[in-house]
Amino acid sequence: MSIPEWLHAIQTYMKMLQYNHTGTQFFEIRKSRPLSGLMETAREMTRESLPIKCLEAVILGIYLTNGQPSVERFPISFKTHFSGNYFHHVVLGIYCNGRYGSLGMSRRSDLMDKPLTYRTLSDLIFEFEDSYKKYLHSVKKVKIGLYVPHEPHSFQPIEWKQLVLNVSKMMRTEVRKELEKFARDMRMKILKPSSAHSPMKERPRGKSLSPRRRQGSPQRRACRRDKSPAVLDKKGDLAALNEVGYQLRI
Repeated sequence: MSIPEWLHAIQTYMKMLQYNHTGTQFFEIRKSRPLSGLMETAREMTRESLPIKCLEAVILGIYLTNGQPSVERFPISFKTHFSGNYFHHVVLGIYCNGRYGSLGMSRRSDLMDKPLTYRTLSDLIFEFEDSYKKYLHSVKKVKIGLYVPHEPHSFQPIEWKQLVLNVSKMMRTEVRKELEKFARDMRMKILKPSSAHSPMKERPRGKSLSPRRRQGSPQRRACRRDKSPAVLDKKGDLAALNEVGYQLRI
């Protein structure tokens, strides 16, 4: 498959799961969890095949694109206002071969996936903003995260809001300028993936839990050495008592 065909297949799979209208979230998604834990939740989604919402679709989209290193993934969050209430929505931004698009799930068909045809990040964001206007929603804030690493066992959490724009108080020219500067910085970090995420110290594995390693520790060897003289002393005492008893019998 080509990359656009692969992304289309992923979005088709999400649509087959359907949007969760029940009001009950079937999968717990904590944004602060390491990527490895979120990928385990994504595997559970594929096993259970239950309806999902927008946040779950982002995690599932990351999981299903892990095998495509040329595809960069990053979260895009929207805060909108309608009829006195605020609403939150998130999609998975996609960057590949100089084009932007998205994957996701929503109640509205034009607020989820976008084809991989947008030349700039700002064009993609403005397309979502125009789609929101159809439903009388005004976009208040847009949050853009960092590229998600392709290592499914990473202990790093996803960076959800590296750039926060209060678009309701900005001109479109200002929004475009900020988005394109951020997009350029992100593209430069493709060459240096480690700079996109601060490295986290991984927990040492098994150094204090393995029985074999505990037996070979300096402390245990020292204990064995400490006990050795005591054993020799006992043998010497026993020999002395035997000699005394032999003399008494004589």
